[in-house]
Amino acid sequence: MSLIFNVIFAANSKPMKKYSCILFTLFFSLTVMAQEDTVQFEGETHFKNVQQLTFGGDNAEAYWSFDSKRIVFQKTNPKEGIVCDQIFMGNLPMNAMDPFKYKLVSTGKGRTTCAYFMKDGKHLIYASTHEGSADCPPPVDRAKYGNKYIWPLYNTYDIFMADTNGTVLKKLTTAKGYDAEATLSYDGKKMIYCSDKDGDLDLYVMDIATGKEKKVTNTLGYDGGAWFSPDGKKIVWRASRPKTEAEIAEYRSLLKEGLVAPTNMEVFVANADGSDAKQITHLGQANWAPNFTPDGKQIIFCSNHEYKRGFPFNMYLINLDGSDLVKISRDKGFDAFPMFSPDGKKIIFASNRNNKGTRDTNLFVADWVY
Repeated sequence: MSLIFNVIFAANSKPMKKYSCILFTLFFSLTVMAQEDTVQFEGETHFKNVQQLTFGGDNAEAYWSFDSKRIVFQKTNPKEGIVCDQIFMGNLPMNAMDPFKYKLVSTGKGRTTCAYFMKDGKHLIYASTHEGSADCPPPVDRAKYGNKYIWPLYNTYDIFMADTNGTVLKKLTTAKGYDAEATLSYDGKKMIYCSDKDGDLDLYVMDIATGKEKKVTNTLGYDGGAWFSPDGKKIVWRASRPKTEAEIAEYRSLLKEGLVAPTNMEVFVANADGSDAKQITHLGQANWAPNFTPDGKQIIFCSNHEYKRGFPFNMYLINLDGSDLVKISRDKGFDAFPMFSPDGKKIIFASNRNNKGTRDTNLFVADWVY
């Protein structure tokens, strides 16, 4: 879930792999090639029967339907004529040898990110810029900012409800500015998302039926990529909080330009109304794409904290109090966007593994071993 999230990490001052996410969208950019062609690495003891679903392009932010049978995700692949992230949906193959078949369910216009099934299985929510323009929004000229990671906050992003045939039925957000990175509570009644409509990048919880909402974060900085716990009582999210005067000045300056540079992120947990917020990681670098385990007792997230060069990114488990950090994935490039199926039996994630020396990011699903 996420944000569409574009991140460029450097090794020895050379950009390694650009990977688009919105997170958020978390699409996340990384310039690194996987060093082995395999779907499962030694030491990945929580994974069994790993299956590769996609083959080519940038595929990420894959999330389950509430019945654990379908997947919705975002994809970019210029070779297929998909030059800007669009949303696709498919049924999980019943047999590991069967291909993963999927179809376009967004408009095919603008840029999209962070799709999520609604409880009835007949509708989706996702963020899109298509009302602003049918074209892809322009990328950031990073050279203007010293080639550092800069992520654009397109002010034409709004969150829409559509049916699973791709027909847009309702616009859920209407404020001018960036509205994206939406997910739903397990009962399907509430939506949490990121917006800059009040002058900062904060989280809001909306009642889907009434449209009433509450702002649940209030600290200066980027707060995004949030998820509800299975019981709906807590939320988890990633945050980048400027601390020094220089960091605060830069953050505010970029925000005025519709930009943000959340290179350093940590994972936070709070009650669903935003109260009792606690930072549970203190690892440094980028800790993001957090989500709850099916029992709600742990957080799974992505991090590069072990590597000063900025990669690999791997997935980790941690308790809600920040104890017992455990590494669960071992790709030499990029593992991220984990989500457990609602029935708790499987996990889906995006990875650079088994990409035959290309820079492709594909989707993988595995049985989860407790």
